[in-house]
Amino acid sequence: MDESTRPATSAPAPTGPYPAGPYRIVFANEKGGTGKSTTAVHVAIALAYQGARVAAIDLDARQRTLHRYLENRAETQACRKIDLPSATFAVYEGTSVAELDAMIDELSRSHDFLVFDTPGRDDPLARHVATGADTLVTPLNDSFVDFDLIGQVDAETFKVRRLSFYAELIWEARKERAKSQIRDARRAMDWVVVRNRTQHIEARNQRRIDLALTELSKRVGFRIAKGLSERVIYRELFPSGFTLLDKGHLGELGTSHLVARQELRALVAGLKLPLPPLDARRPQGVLEGIA
Repeated sequence: MDESTRPATSAPAPTGPYPAGPYRIVFANEKGGTGKSTTAVHVAIALAYQGARVAAIDLDARQRTLHRYLENRAETQACRKIDLPSATFAVYEGTSVAELDAMIDELSRSHDFLVFDTPGRDDPLARHVATGADTLVTPLNDSFVDFDLIGQVDAETFKVRRLSFYAELIWEARKERAKSQIRDARRAMDWVVVRNRTQHIEARNQRRIDLALTELSKRVGFRIAKGLSERVIYRELFPSGFTLLDKGHLGELGTSHLVARQELRALVAGLKLPLPPLDARRPQGVLEGIA
């Protein structure tokens, strides 16, 4: 955990904006290359811009893209002597669910949101946090290779034949969560499939994916949200830790950058995340970054 942002262990358990504890957002996809980490960091910073106290936990100890992005952001702030909304960031390098839960409990004491970035592979810790998510975000590129993560389609009709193992896992987790909503004051799990589009997708294939996703969403109960297009700007921002929300530090933005910011605004709105009341937010929280 970054020492400069480590929460105090003596802080009281959360009883304010979120009586059930901080709101947990888990970005999970067992396939890599779907824009999961990029989406996670931009959502985390968007929440910070609105005054929420955000902690970001990277469960991919090998790639640690989310952690490195926020580490770069902290270094840029120190080097340029600027103050930007950001997040507490940590990477979990162990294998124990109990130790991970202890880290989560510690961070829960002083944050409104916990944002998890998970590895692009089957991983027991990723499954653990996914089943405990308040909002589970599954980014997919518009291809049937990615769609196969949640459902299998018929090769001739492109109708959904069956759920994948991952979709069944989340389906069972949501059923268990529904049972505990009243008993344990748990929130309902909101599963959102975010469509991060690759460029130059063929129109007929696009329609087939549209129909398959719509059919499967009705069967499984997830929502579909528009995500981020594949743009060079995201790769260019990584070394500095800047995001598209830091418009005062990005210089003159071209048309593609402005369109990307609009996509990000739509994505954050589409996730429908519950912000804490205005009087519970940090004073530095501002809305100009996503206005």
